[in-house]
Amino acid sequence: MLGKMRGKQINKYISNYVVFDLETTGVSPSNDSIIEISAVKVNNGVIVDEFSKLVNPLRPIPPQATAVNNITDEMVANSPSIDEVMPEFLNFIEDYTLVGHNIHCFDMKYIWRICEMLYDETVANNYLDTLPFSRKKLPNLAKHRLTDLAAHYNISTEGAHRALNDCIINQKCFELMEKEIDQNISEKTCPKCGSQLKLRNGIYGEFYGCTGFPACRYTENIK
Repeated sequence: MLGKMRGKQINKYISNYVVFDLETTGVSPSNDSIIEISAVKVNNGVIVDEFSKLVNPLRPIPPQATAVNNITDEMVANSPSIDEVMPEFLNFIEDYTLVGHNIHCFDMKYIWRICEMLYDETVANNYLDTLPFSRKKLPNLAKHRLTDLAAHYNISTEGAHRALNDCIINQKCFELMEKEIDQNISEKTCPKCGSQLKLRNGIYGEFYGCTGFPACRYTENIK
């Protein structure tokens, strides 16, 4: 759904949403291109529809990208470009809340940039990032990559690093994480990275610390 303002990041579970994932030519949302975009539509916690398209980036795919996602130049040679695929993706997501892993720092930035370039508007859908959500629900898990979440819940990762398979894995993890009991997690959001803040104890008493630690070291005193 297009609009003048970018959607807001939310932190609470919703039962109707669209999980989406991108495969790209690299890790820079400012300079790299989408080569695959996939999504699954979920109503009441159940997948009801799927969307998946290869995208011709109109540039060679670097070998290091192919090594991760197994998408080659030959595979996308006859695929539509992003200006053809994006309208289909927007029609698919409608006004649903978008869900994805690490989308706050990665996938949303691609989508925002492309829509602003093509339409002079942006994606107004609210979104939930399952990376900080997993830190909130599973604070004792050593790592919070999607593959780590899948391993924790004994979910098969066969076909991981292709967009549609990652969407399906993420949707299963998201539903299972929602059933976890929060542990000392506040409703406060870190102003630096968007993760939840957790109540912690220090030498001077209790304080709020970012669940994104050690990547993010934001703290907040309790008044």
